[in-house]
Amino acid sequence: MGLEEVAGRVKECRKCPLFRNRTQAVPGEGPEDARVLFIGEAPGREEDLSGKPFVGRAGKLLTELLEDAGLKRNRVFITSVIKCRPPDNRLPKRDETNACYPYLKEQIRILKPDIIVLLGNTAIKTVVGLNGITKLHGKVIIKEKENYLPMFHPAAGVRNRKLIPLMKEDMEGLSRHLIKLGAC
Repeated sequence: MGLEEVAGRVKECRKCPLFRNRTQAVPGEGPEDARVLFIGEAPGREEDLSGKPFVGRAGKLLTELLEDAGLKRNRVFITSVIKCRPPDNRLPKRDETNACYPYLKEQIRILKPDIIVLLGNTAIKTVVGLNGITKLHGKVIIKEKENYLPMFHPAAGVRNRKLIPLMKEDMEGLSRHLIKLGAC
């Protein structure tokens, strides 16, 4: 099974109530040979309308951060913990993350990324079971032979511009890590 098949299953999914109010599911996008996987929390309004991840203000900031670190957005895969927008952009509920988690695990299995960037607390807690973005950001976590790099969610930088220098530093750290792995 490839990423397109997973995307097709996501678009047809009815495992949790979020499908009822979605405009579009947002399975994620990027090349199947991406060496970096970014995982956010959930689609927002712009993502729900377009069916693409990180296209609103947070997405623009993510793209800028990538470019500033010498990375290209079209060379990474970007997705979220859950694939449908929660009402009023609330945090995903446990049953919603549980319903979507098999899709995320399948994406990770197919991509076999060199590093998985966890954007914000929801992604960190869901994927590696830890809390505390303030303490964890910028530090590589190795769990079950996977490399994870927690970073602040771009939406946090949109809300609090004082976080952007930390976000730039973490993204540059990602770039250095990829060079060390020989993945760039």
